[in-house]
Amino acid sequence: KMSPCCLLALLALIPLTLAANPGVKVKLTDKGIEYGKQIGMASLQQKLKTIKVPDLSGTEKVPHVGKVKYSLTGMTIVNLGLPKSALVLVPGTGVSLAITNAFINLHGNWRVRYFRFMQDRGSFDLAVNGLTITANIAIKSDETGRPMVSTVNCVANVGRASIKFHGGASWLYNLFKSYIDKALRSALQKQICPLVADAITDMNQHLKTFNVLAKVDQYAEIEYSMGTSPTISKSSMEFSLKGEFYNIVKHQEPPFSPTPFSLPPQGNNMLYIGVSSFTPNSAGFVYNNAGALSLYVTDDMVSLNLIPIYREIKERLCVLFQIAKRFPGMMMKLLVKTVKEPTISLEPNNVTVQASGTVTAYAIQPNTTLSPLFVLNMEGSVSAQLNVTGVKLAGAITLNKIEMTLGTSYVGQFQVQSLDNIFLMVLKVVVIPKVNARLEKGFPLPSIGKMNLVNTQLQVLKDYMLIGTDVQFTG
Repeated sequence: KMSPCCLLALLALIPLTLAANPGVKVKLTDKGIEYGKQIGMASLQQKLKTIKVPDLSGTEKVPHVGKVKYSLTGMTIVNLGLPKSALVLVPGTGVSLAITNAFINLHGNWRVRYFRFMQDRGSFDLAVNGLTITANIAIKSDETGRPMVSTVNCVANVGRASIKFHGGASWLYNLFKSYIDKALRSALQKQICPLVADAITDMNQHLKTFNVLAKVDQYAEIEYSMGTSPTISKSSMEFSLKGEFYNIVKHQEPPFSPTPFSLPPQGNNMLYIGVSSFTPNSAGFVYNNAGALSLYVTDDMVSLNLIPIYREIKERLCVLFQIAKRFPGMMMKLLVKTVKEPTISLEPNNVTVQASGTVTAYAIQPNTTLSPLFVLNMEGSVSAQLNVTGVKLAGAITLNKIEMTLGTSYVGQFQVQSLDNIFLMVLKVVVIPKVNARLEKGFPLPSIGKMNLVNTQLQVLKDYMLIGTDVQFTG
């Protein structure tokens, strides 16, 4: 069962429109709103069952009897139903909740005194039908950038009520039950809207679990902060998130900004998440500046089945540069690193990463000193396959092409083309598997609480990727 009072639980995904272009957009459809309503009605029903009807007493003048003093005590709700409800989007405003044909059944005790000395008592059952509740709900961002909901107004109409008295001279009550009906309906009516407002306010505790700043790893975190109000139409709410990676120690803006993009009109899923190319590019900026896009390739990183190939690589290098005499039994180390942030391009059904880097070859001397052999400049591209796992966006890359030129040589000039196959092998068997191991862990998508994404599809479109998904809450 979900946390209490989650009438609009899916609204946790509401990023509000920023002045700048967003990196991520989220669209909540009619289907998603209906799911949130179904979950929320159960919580609201439990909330309304806590109605406390105060004891009532008074004096009424009854024809043929005169003044009658009465009291109604120990009133408790024995049943409450919300059979018909609707959560309607109000374009440009917010959300309207309408509950109709609701009912409340109460049981209590009555006591009466008349003719100054005559008393009687018994029990009664009160059935209230045709109960209606309407409430308008505003959605905005709190000071942390998380969504916050509040009740703008609420109206409750108790409707029809019928009382059945048991025991004693209940015929007396039948003479003036209209007076008591009115008092009971008034007492109920005063209770309902404050409880509805409480239920909506209680949602904010759940909304505070929205991952407005989600840690990725020791280098980066991703911000999903919100600004002003969502864009609301008759069929969906569309929101804007910052969707930017930052260094976990110090936030620094990249030398580029998001470009506008629009989500297509779709409604088969509850939720649509659009991730622009800005978001992964901001990740590249962060990881490159943090020095995380570098890797030392050493002998112990080569798996057993690749050792013969790796030995051949070293032997060819020794022969090529005639360095065996200088470094007998040479242990070798390669440093592969980027020289600027990689560029991620999103085209229909195609994700391409362009990277510029260097490969520095070192000989490891007996005293562990590194002696540089040469530096190669490298321009390459990889293709990426993306997928959604849990509430994370994950992927894997494959090498497309690579071009190498000689940057610096400490062992004389040579034709770089003679090393192409060697370094292609190093990239394929060591570097790319390391990168894919990290990408497999994924990066967090915007989420709230114990939320799962199901029936998920991912499309790569021009300048953004579109995730269509349904949602399930498990707690």
